[in-house]
Amino acid sequence: MPEGRKMKHTLHIGQYIFAAAGTALLCYWATAMIETIRFQEKAEKAFIEGVVAGQPTHDRPGPAKSGSVFHRNPIEGSPVARLTIPDLGVALMVVEGVSHRDLSIGPGHIPGTSLPGQPGNVGIAGHRDTVFRPLRSIRKDEIVVLTTPGAEDRYRVVSISVVDPWDTQVLKPTGRDALTLVTCYPFYFVGPAPKRFVIQAERLPNGGSGVP
Repeated sequence: MPEGRKMKHTLHIGQYIFAAAGTALLCYWATAMIETIRFQEKAEKAFIEGVVAGQPTHDRPGPAKSGSVFHRNPIEGSPVARLTIPDLGVALMVVEGVSHRDLSIGPGHIPGTSLPGQPGNVGIAGHRDTVFRPLRSIRKDEIVVLTTPGAEDRYRVVSISVVDPWDTQVLKPTGRDALTLVTCYPFYFVGPAPKRFVIQAERLPNGGSGVP
Protein backbone atom coordinates (compact mmCIF):
# COMPACT_ATOMS: atom_id res chain seq x y z
CA MET A 1 0.00 0.00 0.00
CA PRO A 2 1.41 3.43 -0.95
CA GLU A 3 2.55 5.56 1.97
CA GLY A 4 -0.09 8.25 1.38
CA ARG A 5 -2.92 5.76 1.18
CA LYS A 6 -1.64 3.97 4.26
CA MET A 7 -1.60 7.23 6.21
CA LYS A 8 -5.13 8.03 5.08
CA HIS A 9 -6.30 4.56 6.10
CA THR A 10 -4.71 4.97 9.53
CA LEU A 11 -6.43 8.33 9.99
CA HIS A 12 -9.78 6.81 9.09
CA ILE A 13 -9.31 4.06 11.66
CA GLY A 14 -8.38 6.66 14.27
CA GLN A 15 -11.54 8.64 13.47
CA TYR A 16 -13.69 5.54 13.91
CA ILE A 17 -12.03 4.77 17.24
CA PHE A 18 -12.55 8.29 18.56
CA ALA A 19 -16.15 8.29 17.33
CA ALA A 20 -16.82 4.97 19.04
CA ALA A 21 -15.20 6.17 22.27
CA GLY A 22 -17.23 9.39 22.15
CA THR A 23 -20.45 7.47 21.61
CA ALA A 24 -19.65 5.13 24.50
CA LEU A 25 -18.95 8.07 26.82
CA LEU A 26 -22.17 9.78 25.74
CA CYS A 27 -24.16 6.61 26.42
CA TYR A 28 -22.51 6.26 29.83
CA TRP A 29 -23.30 9.88 30.70
CA ALA A 30 -26.91 9.52 29.53
CA THR A 31 -27.36 6.34 31.58
CA ALA A 32 -25.87 8.00 34.65
CA MET A 33 -28.14 11.03 34.25
CA ILE A 34 -31.23 8.86 33.92
CA GLU A 35 -30.28 7.00 37.10
CA THR A 36 -29.67 10.30 38.89
CA ILE A 37 -33.00 11.77 37.77
CA ARG A 38 -34.93 8.67 38.82
CA PHE A 39 -33.33 8.61 42.24
CA GLN A 40 -33.83 12.34 42.75
CA GLU A 41 -37.52 12.10 41.89
CA LYS A 42 -38.03 9.16 44.23
CA ALA A 43 -36.05 10.79 47.04
CA GLU A 44 -37.90 14.08 46.63
CA LYS A 45 -41.24 12.33 46.91
CA ALA A 46 -40.15 10.45 50.04
CA PHE A 47 -38.76 13.67 51.51
CA ILE A 48 -42.01 15.59 50.96
CA GLU A 49 -44.03 12.73 52.45
CA GLY A 50 -41.71 12.75 55.47
CA VAL A 51 -42.12 16.48 55.95
CA VAL A 52 -45.89 16.26 55.67
CA ALA A 53 -46.02 13.37 58.12
CA GLY A 54 -43.52 15.07 60.43
CA GLN A 55 -41.32 12.00 60.32
CA PRO A 56 -37.50 11.86 60.11
CA THR A 57 -35.89 10.31 57.02
CA HIS A 58 -33.31 8.28 59.00
CA ASP A 59 -33.02 6.14 62.07
CA ARG A 60 -31.75 7.17 65.50
CA PRO A 61 -32.70 10.85 65.73
CA GLY A 62 -30.40 13.05 67.76
CA PRO A 63 -31.06 16.24 69.72
CA ALA A 64 -32.69 19.03 67.74
CA LYS A 65 -31.38 22.55 67.20
CA SER A 66 -33.81 25.36 66.37
CA GLY A 67 -36.56 22.83 65.77
CA SER A 68 -34.54 20.80 63.27
CA VAL A 69 -34.56 17.03 63.06
CA PHE A 70 -31.31 15.22 62.28
CA HIS A 71 -29.66 11.89 62.94
CA ARG A 72 -26.42 10.73 64.48
CA ASN A 73 -25.96 7.75 62.16
CA PRO A 74 -27.56 8.27 58.74
CA ILE A 75 -27.49 5.34 56.36
CA GLU A 76 -25.00 5.69 53.49
CA GLY A 77 -26.74 6.45 50.22
CA SER A 78 -29.97 7.60 51.88
CA PRO A 79 -31.32 11.17 51.60
CA VAL A 80 -30.32 13.54 54.40
CA ALA A 81 -31.55 16.93 53.13
CA ARG A 82 -32.73 18.96 50.18
CA LEU A 83 -30.33 21.55 48.73
CA THR A 84 -31.75 24.46 46.75
CA ILE A 85 -30.11 27.50 45.17
CA PRO A 86 -33.02 29.61 43.91
CA ASP A 87 -30.97 31.94 41.69
CA LEU A 88 -29.45 28.98 39.82
CA GLY A 89 -32.61 26.88 39.64
CA VAL A 90 -30.90 24.12 41.64
CA ALA A 91 -33.06 21.71 43.68
CA LEU A 92 -31.32 18.48 44.72
CA MET A 93 -31.67 15.76 47.31
CA VAL A 94 -28.44 15.23 49.24
CA VAL A 95 -27.44 11.68 50.18
CA GLU A 96 -25.14 10.46 52.91
CA GLY A 97 -21.62 9.63 51.72
CA VAL A 98 -19.27 10.46 48.87
CA SER A 99 -18.52 7.06 47.36
CA HIS A 100 -18.74 6.60 43.59
CA ARG A 101 -22.20 5.11 44.03
CA ASP A 102 -23.37 7.93 46.31
CA LEU A 103 -22.22 10.71 44.00
CA SER A 104 -23.70 8.97 40.95
CA ILE A 105 -27.21 9.67 42.26
CA GLY A 106 -26.77 13.13 43.75
CA PRO A 107 -24.59 15.40 45.87
CA GLY A 108 -23.27 13.69 49.00
CA HIS A 109 -22.80 14.78 52.59
CA ILE A 110 -19.10 14.53 53.43
CA PRO A 111 -18.58 12.19 56.42
CA GLY A 112 -16.80 13.86 59.31
CA THR A 113 -18.51 17.21 58.74
CA SER A 114 -21.64 18.36 60.53
CA LEU A 115 -24.88 16.76 59.40
CA PRO A 116 -27.58 18.95 57.86
CA GLY A 117 -29.54 20.45 60.74
CA GLN A 118 -26.58 20.32 63.12
CA PRO A 119 -24.46 23.29 64.19
CA GLY A 120 -21.02 23.54 62.61
CA ASN A 121 -19.71 23.25 59.06
CA VAL A 122 -21.85 21.05 56.78
CA GLY A 123 -19.79 19.71 53.85
CA ILE A 124 -21.46 18.57 50.60
CA ALA A 125 -19.69 17.31 47.46
CA GLY A 126 -21.01 16.70 43.95
CA HIS A 127 -19.85 15.96 40.41
CA ARG A 128 -18.99 18.99 38.25
CA ASP A 129 -20.32 17.33 35.08
CA THR A 130 -23.77 16.46 36.49
CA VAL A 131 -25.55 17.78 39.58
CA PHE A 132 -23.06 20.52 40.51
CA ARG A 133 -22.41 21.92 37.03
CA PRO A 134 -24.65 24.97 37.73
CA LEU A 135 -22.26 26.01 40.52
CA ARG A 136 -19.95 27.51 37.90
CA SER A 137 -22.37 30.47 37.78
CA ILE A 138 -22.77 31.07 41.51
CA ARG A 139 -21.90 34.47 42.97
CA LYS A 140 -21.18 35.89 46.43
CA ASP A 141 -24.20 36.84 48.55
CA GLU A 142 -26.46 34.34 46.78
CA ILE A 143 -28.71 32.31 49.06
CA VAL A 144 -28.39 28.55 49.50
CA VAL A 145 -31.15 26.69 51.33
CA LEU A 146 -30.65 23.38 53.15
CA THR A 147 -33.89 21.73 54.24
CA THR A 148 -34.37 18.80 56.60
CA PRO A 149 -37.75 17.41 57.71
CA GLY A 150 -37.61 19.62 60.81
CA ALA A 151 -36.14 22.89 59.57
CA GLU A 152 -35.07 25.11 56.70
CA ASP A 153 -31.63 26.69 57.09
CA ARG A 154 -30.67 29.54 54.79
CA TYR A 155 -27.04 30.40 54.04
CA ARG A 156 -25.37 33.34 52.32
CA VAL A 157 -22.37 32.68 50.06
CA VAL A 158 -19.36 34.47 51.55
CA SER A 159 -16.47 33.06 49.51
CA ILE A 160 -15.68 31.16 46.31
CA SER A 161 -12.23 29.64 45.88
CA VAL A 162 -10.18 27.04 44.01
CA VAL A 163 -7.97 24.78 46.13
CA ASP A 164 -5.84 21.66 45.83
CA PRO A 165 -7.59 18.30 46.34
CA TRP A 166 -5.71 17.64 49.58
CA ASP A 167 -6.66 20.99 51.13
CA THR A 168 -9.22 19.94 53.75
CA GLN A 169 -8.98 23.17 55.72
CA VAL A 170 -12.21 24.36 54.08
CA LEU A 171 -14.13 21.54 55.78
CA LYS A 172 -13.03 22.35 59.32
CA PRO A 173 -15.30 24.19 61.80
CA THR A 174 -15.41 27.92 61.17
CA GLY A 175 -16.74 29.19 64.49
CA ARG A 176 -20.10 29.86 62.84
CA ASP A 177 -22.74 27.59 61.36
CA ALA A 178 -21.60 27.14 57.77
CA LEU A 179 -22.18 25.21 54.56
CA THR A 180 -19.33 24.18 52.26
CA LEU A 181 -20.00 22.93 48.72
CA VAL A 182 -17.19 21.16 46.88
CA THR A 183 -16.80 19.99 43.29
CA CYS A 184 -13.97 19.35 40.84
CA TYR A 185 -12.40 22.15 38.79
CA PRO A 186 -12.08 23.25 36.00
CA PHE A 187 -15.67 22.46 35.07
CA TYR A 188 -14.86 21.64 31.45
CA PHE A 189 -11.63 19.75 32.07
CA VAL A 190 -11.38 16.40 30.28
CA GLY A 191 -10.46 13.59 32.67
CA PRO A 192 -9.80 13.84 36.42
CA ALA A 193 -9.76 17.53 37.30
CA PRO A 194 -6.67 18.77 39.18
CA LYS A 195 -8.38 21.28 41.50
CA ARG A 196 -11.42 21.69 43.72
CA PHE A 197 -14.02 24.45 43.44
CA VAL A 198 -15.18 25.46 46.91
CA ILE A 199 -18.18 27.55 47.90
CA GLN A 200 -18.46 28.59 51.53
CA ALA A 201 -21.64 30.04 52.97
CA GLU A 202 -22.65 31.17 56.45
CA ARG A 203 -26.00 30.48 58.04
CA LEU A 204 -28.25 33.49 58.33
CA PRO A 205 -29.49 34.35 61.83
CA ASN A 206 -32.74 32.53 62.62
CA GLY A 207 -32.77 31.11 59.10
CA GLY A 208 -33.50 34.58 57.70
CA SER A 209 -33.98 35.24 54.00
CA GLY A 210 -31.77 38.26 53.49
CA VAL A 211 -28.20 39.42 53.87
CA PRO A 212 -27.47 40.04 57.57
